[in-house]
Amino acid sequence: MMKSITDSFTFKKLRTLDIVVLGLLLAAGLVLNQLTFGTQFIQLGFGFVVTALISAWYGPWWSASVAAIADIVGTILTGGVYFPGFTVSAILGAVIYGIFFYQRKATWANVIISQLIIAVVVNTLLNTLWLTLMYKTPFWALVSTRIVKEVIITPIQIIILYLVLNSHLIKKLKSRLNAK
Repeated sequence: MMKSITDSFTFKKLRTLDIVVLGLLLAAGLVLNQLTFGTQFIQLGFGFVVTALISAWYGPWWSASVAAIADIVGTILTGGVYFPGFTVSAILGAVIYGIFFYQRKATWANVIISQLIIAVVVNTLLNTLWLTLMYKTPFWALVSTRIVKEVIITPIQIIILYLVLNSHLIKKLKSRLNAK
């Protein structure tokens, strides 16, 4: 049976096990956000995988909460400059993943559409706007390089997300979490 979009917005009640799992995934996300590959201008990190997993397992509300915490704590731990716009972007990305993955199958269509929305709206438009506001740089000067980055990185993220969300291990972990 096909789930409607409103089913994605149910607020799952957490058990002690769920809180522990969310804490572990939060920690894993913080570590994976630090592991990046690529050049100074085009970098691929893996924190998005954890956000998608949390979204698939716990829905958009809990994943948005964890994404906000991860953004704030990650900025503090790295000594970076905190800007609330990036927290908004993290929350929005988690909500988008939650809409497409919570109580739904991670089909190619769901993965591609969700990742394209995040690439265009969050990564290209919003994050460029935040950088423009932070560093007083022209929006259009930044957006062209960010578009190139997204054109290269997004297909890689799509493949990684599809493989992870459909892996036997992830499905087994999800069923064990739901069985308890």
